[in-house]
Amino acid sequence: MSTPEQRSTIARIAAHTRWAREEDRVRATAKARSNSPASIEYFLRDVDARLPYAERLKRAESAKSAYWQRRARLMREAKKAKAAAKKAA
Repeated sequence: MSTPEQRSTIARIAAHTRWAREEDRVRATAKARSNSPASIEYFLRDVDARLPYAERLKRAESAKSAYWQRRARLMREAKKAKAAAKKAA
């Protein structure tokens, strides 16, 4: 059995080998990028397709902003809880 450090090294070698052989990185990562919350396409899927594109885009942008605001709030709460736990210890 290999150690965590050995597995990490093996994984890095495999990743570099894969990307060294890839001819089109954009195409290779397109699906992952479209499935990411950083992409507007991620939120467009949840908007009613019967709406005009401009309205769909506006709603998707609002959904994206709400998503990132929720994430920021959760991070602030987590940092606050961590600081409180550290102070109590």
